Amino acid sequence: MPQKHSAAPARAPRSRRRTTALVATGLVLGLAGASALAATTPAFAATTPAFAAQTAAVDLAPVTAATPALLAATPGAITLREVGDDARAAVGAARAALADAGALEADIATAQLDLGVTDTTVDTVPLLHAMAGLDDMDLMPVLLLPEVTEELVAATGDVDTRVAGLRARLDAALEKKAAEEAAAAAAEAKRKAEEAAAEAARIAAAANTPEGAKATARSMASANYGWGADQFSCLESLWTKESGWNYQAYNASSGATGIPQSLPGNKMASAGADWQTNASTQIAWGLQYIASAYGTPCSAWGHSQATDWY
Repeated sequence: MPQKHSAAPARAPRSRRRTTALVATGLVLGLAGASALAATTPAFAATTPAFAAQTAAVDLAPVTAATPALLAATPGAITLREVGDDARAAVGAARAALADAGALEADIATAQLDLGVTDTTVDTVPLLHAMAGLDDMDLMPVLLLPEVTEELVAATGDVDTRVAGLRARLDAALEKKAAEEAAAAAAEAKRKAEEAAAEAARIAAAANTPEGAKATARSMASANYGWGADQFSCLESLWTKESGWNYQAYNASSGATGIPQSLPGNKMASAGADWQTNASTQIAWGLQYIASAYGTPCSAWGHSQATDWY
């Protein structure tokens, strides 16, 4: 599942009402600049005598001296540096929002899932336009920055909200798909297990007939011990004599049980817990017993002929 993206909320800019101190500072700087220009540029003073006379009469010292106090006393007053910091933070948040939007659209395209909505795109055009407004941040009049920054923050918030909504839908769709796949896998595993059990039951049922038991013994003798037709001929004679290849055979006088006439019968439990009902389990135990006690079925058959037991 693609990693979940949690879009960080865009940093809200300081309110435009807090730029009062900036306005006052701008007026002071403007008046001071105009006065200095009138005083140092005769051409300017000559062409604007009225303005020159007015600015010459203005005493800027009290206003200039009061500016720091105005900044300190104005509730929520901010500095030029803080305005720039707000703008740069807003740009950073906008870039992050664009990255989240791109990652989301790529994840949606890869998943190819129904999110329950027709439109799964994220409209980033307004955000890109708002970002363009801060391309020349360093050249922009500082008094315009708060408004442009607020527009950028608003556009970023719209993108973040859209991304968060679609991301939640995508995550839900992925979880649903994973659950459906897990259920399908479990159902398939159950089906295969049932088929295997049915096949095992079929084989066991087939082996529980005398002819089925002989076929099973022939296969096991060849595969597990390398015994060929000559050895199987001896084995067939031996167990025909002992039990008639009947897995339910029981000797009441001795307690010998099953096809190989194990004595006692529960010895065959070493080959399987179903030794009482499964001819294949009895055969597996009987072949192992013959191999360990006599080496081959013909040797066991020879001993049986000589002593009437094996």
